[in-house]
Amino acid sequence: MTDTRDRMIDAILMHVPFDGWSETAFQAAIQDAGVQEDLARGMFPRGARDLARAWHDRGDAAMQTAMAEADLSGLRYSEKVAHAVRLRIEAISDKEALRRATTQNILPLNAPEGMKMLWQTADAIWTTLGDTSDDYNWYTKRALLSGVIGSTLLFWLGDDSPGNDATWDFLDRRIADVMQVEKVKSRVTTGPFGKLFELPGHLLSSIRPPRHRDDLPGA
Repeated sequence: MTDTRDRMIDAILMHVPFDGWSETAFQAAIQDAGVQEDLARGMFPRGARDLARAWHDRGDAAMQTAMAEADLSGLRYSEKVAHAVRLRIEAISDKEALRRATTQNILPLNAPEGMKMLWQTADAIWTTLGDTSDDYNWYTKRALLSGVIGSTLLFWLGDDSPGNDATWDFLDRRIADVMQVEKVKSRVTTGPFGKLFELPGHLLSSIRPPRHRDDLPGA
């Protein structure tokens, strides 16, 4: 199934610049990939929308593989985060395909899924970096990084600088901004008033990241 998925993704990317992530592009991908339509529909019930999601997932996986192979020992933590975001952007094989996807994702009907994909990428990065937060920080880290990824992608779409150097400078500035927020948050939570957040019954003390349920059918 993975081979069929990749063939479909590669096939539709040839048509997206002309037809967008549309039914027309999806039908063309079926023909080009030599996949039976009932199989393609079974794998991608929403057609091009599901293929766009599969393309996004493949990019996240490529970033995680590249991070596992990279030597990050000499980097500060903020540099590791920036490097992961850069690897994720470099995994995008077609800028026009992303531009078309972004245009669709700003529509009210599609915006929630677009935000979910940004969150997924941010979660993949923090997980790859070994994030062990087990409280509200789990959410704030991913929310902040989602904003960094989204704004950097938009900047990259309009960047024509050699080697995308302007994008990487922009990314470094955004990461630096996030690190400043984290420092301020750390000073607040470890200061005299920080203990208030840990008191039983305090809202922040009860926030936990989502847990995988292993007692469900098929889990």
